[in-house]
Amino acid sequence: MAQLKKLEHFSGVRGPVLTIVMDGVGLAPANAGNAVYHAYTPTLDMLMEKYPMRKLRAHGTAVGLPSDDDMGNSEVGHNALGSGQVFSQGAKLVSESIASGKMFTSDTWKNLIENCATLHFIGLFSDGNVHSHIDHLKAMIERAKHDGVKRVRIHILLDGRDVGETSALEYVEPFEAFIAGLRSDDFDIKIASGGGRMKITMDRYEANWAMVEAGWKTHVLGDGRQFASAKEAIETYRAETKVIDQDLPPFVIAENGKPIGTIEDGDSVIFFNFRGDRAIEISKAFDDDAFDKFDRVRRPNVKYAGMLEYDGDLHIPKSYLVNPPEITNTMGEYLADTGVTQLAISETQKYGHVTYFWNGNRSGKFSDETESYVEIPSDVVPFEERPWMQCALIADKLIAALESGEYRYLRVNFPNGDMVGHTGNMLATQCSMEALDLQLKRILAVVDKLEGVAIITADHGNADEMYELDKKGEIKYNKDGTPKAKTSHTLNPVPCIIYDNFYTDAYAVKEQKATFGLSDVAATTVNLLGYEAPAMWDESLIEMK
Repeated sequence: MAQLKKLEHFSGVRGPVLTIVMDGVGLAPANAGNAVYHAYTPTLDMLMEKYPMRKLRAHGTAVGLPSDDDMGNSEVGHNALGSGQVFSQGAKLVSESIASGKMFTSDTWKNLIENCATLHFIGLFSDGNVHSHIDHLKAMIERAKHDGVKRVRIHILLDGRDVGETSALEYVEPFEAFIAGLRSDDFDIKIASGGGRMKITMDRYEANWAMVEAGWKTHVLGDGRQFASAKEAIETYRAETKVIDQDLPPFVIAENGKPIGTIEDGDSVIFFNFRGDRAIEISKAFDDDAFDKFDRVRRPNVKYAGMLEYDGDLHIPKSYLVNPPEITNTMGEYLADTGVTQLAISETQKYGHVTYFWNGNRSGKFSDETESYVEIPSDVVPFEERPWMQCALIADKLIAALESGEYRYLRVNFPNGDMVGHTGNMLATQCSMEALDLQLKRILAVVDKLEGVAIITADHGNADEMYELDKKGEIKYNKDGTPKAKTSHTLNPVPCIIYDNFYTDAYAVKEQKATFGLSDVAATTVNLLGYEAPAMWDESLIEMK
């Protein structure tokens, strides 16, 4: 049992403690591309002005990523928020495994390349380092040739979200040159299929299985519009649809009218994303004998592996190349073992973040008796068309839970700033922030009525920087004079506001430190609940008087 010790001189707040995660809401200069600044947000403005706010690092080494050039993301952000610690994360683990050669001496790698007719790679095709990295793909291809694989096919999911919105050819063209340099009489390698990441394959939380079905038809069956090359497909679709990379339709590369890379019996398949949320469903389609989410038409007898184990409890996929981080001693576990009642709530798009990722990549509850999880179904429409998303419904359920008196600690994620921010639509993102602000006002009124405390923070930036910036911090412009939209996360810090109208005589908020990060929120939370933070956690933002 991992129980918390009580503080000596503070028994905790009388009402509930609530953590509000404003997903994708960072702190950035008040320029033309800052949708958070330009939105009408009187509640958030009041919070920033009247209550203690500390800037938290939410990217790079502060959340376990390889370098401070790496953007944070919702998964590593919620790992840090929920565990109070920083663990080496997917990108770093994979890079270390490749550099050491450990990946290529694993039984999984040996099994994949042994007697395989064709080795297929499927994954997000960029160096965004959020879901995947193209250098990992290149390293595996080079090793596959070294180890005697004769035929390789690559199925590329175009990014435009963690990298520039129309940067696909900046990856495709150099990659075509790279594989041309490897191609020989006894090594046949080609790009076989592809499509935008928000159109095929990479659905998450079972929000839209039709995306996965479209990916299966494209990669496995070779069923789709045919092109002579990935470049031709991208250029043709851009001219026809005017959409950004993440929304480009699926395509199949063919020669003489025949797809060049269908997945067949005797092949091996590697899904090379290291991040789990958008890798689980396609892994189920390959691995699950009882799969019933769509008609696979045919299920080839292949050896399948993910880059990591994407779900450690459900063991998805069955085979993987790199062990995921072992995240232990999380706040959820400590609170459950201490008997503190907890509620986690969000809509589908971020439900897994306040549950699975918050709990250290662990499915299910620590305690059925003390924990409740609530999922509000997300809309299945482009987020810029309904930028308020389900924030009002989330607030309704959260307020009811607060007023029930059943929960000592509650956590909620509002996805608006992130999911709408990813669309690159400035006005829609402003609208998303305004919708969220309305709900903050409602929720905080209830926190006050119950004599509770709220910690209002974020997991990374996104809505704070909607236009691409140059090295001088100036906005980049398209040829037509419009600002160049940015659809990725940012490197900006995030706010952490402690909303407390009752207990400030008991503690002081520490002065700003450059080292403050997301992992400091857990210790702050248990202090407000009246407990000492475990020794292995990072420091609290408050100190008791």
